[in-house]
Amino acid sequence: MSPRRPKKLQTLSDVRRFFHRMEEPTYFISATPFNLLGLDEWIGNFTFVNYIDCFDGQHPHVLVPRQKTDRIFQSIEEITNWLLEHKEVVDVINSHGKPGKRGKAVFLFFDERTEQLCKELGLELCFPSAALRTKVDSKLTTTRICDAAGVPSVPNAMGKVGSWADLRKLADGARLGDSLVVQTAYGDSGHTTFFISNQAEYQKHAEEIEEQDEVKVMKRVRCRGSALEACVTRHGTVVGPLMTELVGFKELTPYRGGWCGNEVSADAFSEEVRLYARDSAFKVGEALRDIGYRGYFEVDFLTDLDNGEVYLGEINPRITGASSMTNLAAFAHADAPLFLFHMLEFSGVDFDLDVEAINARWADPDNIDTWSQMVIKNTGTDIERITAAPASGVWELADDGSMNFVRPQTHRRTVRNEKRGFFLRIANEGDYFYEGADLGILVTPGRLMGKGFRLRHRARDWVAGLKAMYRTQPLQAAAVTEEPRLVQAGSFKIL
Repeated sequence: MSPRRPKKLQTLSDVRRFFHRMEEPTYFISATPFNLLGLDEWIGNFTFVNYIDCFDGQHPHVLVPRQKTDRIFQSIEEITNWLLEHKEVVDVINSHGKPGKRGKAVFLFFDERTEQLCKELGLELCFPSAALRTKVDSKLTTTRICDAAGVPSVPNAMGKVGSWADLRKLADGARLGDSLVVQTAYGDSGHTTFFISNQAEYQKHAEEIEEQDEVKVMKRVRCRGSALEACVTRHGTVVGPLMTELVGFKELTPYRGGWCGNEVSADAFSEEVRLYARDSAFKVGEALRDIGYRGYFEVDFLTDLDNGEVYLGEINPRITGASSMTNLAAFAHADAPLFLFHMLEFSGVDFDLDVEAINARWADPDNIDTWSQMVIKNTGTDIERITAAPASGVWELADDGSMNFVRPQTHRRTVRNEKRGFFLRIANEGDYFYEGADLGILVTPGRLMGKGFRLRHRARDWVAGLKAMYRTQPLQAAAVTEEPRLVQAGSFKIL
C-alpha cells in the first residue's frame, strides 16, 4: 500500500500540526545554532549540526562532532562543508531514511560545493540555488531589482571606478555631493563600505575599489538602520516586523558600520514608517518571486534623519542574525514562526493560506512584544587565549552591575524581565581573543537603545558584565605559531 498523501493545508493549525508531526529529519548545519534557536520546538525531528558547542553538550537536539580540526576556516561556507564531510555527521545522516532521501538541510551560508555534498548524501537543500542567492546578494543587483519594483535606494550611481577622477565623475553625474559612501557588490559587515570625502580617503581604499568590476557610489546621508524579514511563498510574501539595528557601537564591535544587534518593538517607529517598510518588503518579495526566488529573505532600510525618507539598504537572501528575533516574537507564537512558511514552501505539500490576512495580523502593534539582542565582539587588538568563559543560559544583572548565573537554558523563553537575559556563548575556554572575535549574543526583554539611538546604561552594564566573566592569558607575539582559528558565530548578516 502506498503511503497516504498529506491533505492540503488550509489553516495555520494545519501547518503547525504538520510540522509538529514531522518524521523526516531536518538539519540546520552551521557554525552555531543561533539563527534558528528554538525552531526544534516547532519542527519535529529537527537537529542542529554545529562546529561550536555553545551548550557544553546539554542541548538535546545539537550535534557537534567530537573530532575537531586544526584547519583555519575563512568562511561559514567552509565550516558548513567541513561538517557535511565529517564522518560523525555523515553516519548520523545515513542512519535515517533511505539512499537518496535522507532528509532536509538548511543553512545560513552555502555554495556550489554544499549543493554537491547534499546531493551525494541524499539531502534536500531547502533554499534557492547558490547561484541565484549569489546573484540576489549583490548590492548592485539588489538596487536594480528594487528600483524596478518601486522601492528606491539612497541616491546613487553604479559603475567601474579605476581612479579618483572616475569616482568624482560618477558622483558629479548623479549629483551626489562631496561626501560619499562606496560599496562593493559583496562583503562583510563593516569591511567593504567606504566613507570617502576627499582623495586622501579614497587612496586608503583605492586598491579594494579599483579591483571591482563595478561599485555602488551613494550620497552620504545621516541615517538609522532598520531590518525586516519576510518569506516568498506561492501565495504571496509573508512579512515580519520592522526592527531597529544596533550598528557600530564601540563597546560591541571594532568595525565602523558593523551590525551588532536588533530591537523589535512596536514603538520604535512611527506607524507611517512601519507600514511603508512592510509594503516595500512585500514589493521586494514579489519582485524576487518573478526571478524564481522563493523562501526566506531580509531587507535592510535606511531612514534619512534630515528629511524622513526611508530608503532600501540591501537584501539578504537567507536567514540572518535577526532571524532569532523574528521567529520568537509574540505573533510567531500566536500563528507560526516565519521560518515555517519557508519550510512549507519546500515541503512538497499542497497548501492554501490567506497571506493578506496573516500580514494584517502581523502588522498590528498589539502582536509585537519588545525584545533586544546584541552581538558582542572582542574590541581589543591583542591576541590572548581564553582561560574561562561564561556559560550559555539565563543571567541576571544586579543593580551594582555585577552578574549572576541563574540557570542553564537553550533559548530565551524563561527570561521574564529586563534584569535577566539569555546569553549564547560563542568563544569558549581554549579559544582566542583577537580583534573582532565573536564572544556571544545576549537576548533580553525591553529596548537596549534610548533617545538618539544611543546605548542605554543597562546595555553597557550587560556588555561590561559579560566581558568581565571572560578570563584570558596574554600571548607573546613570538610564541604564536599559528593564526587563531577563524570561526565566526554563523549569526551575522554580511553587510
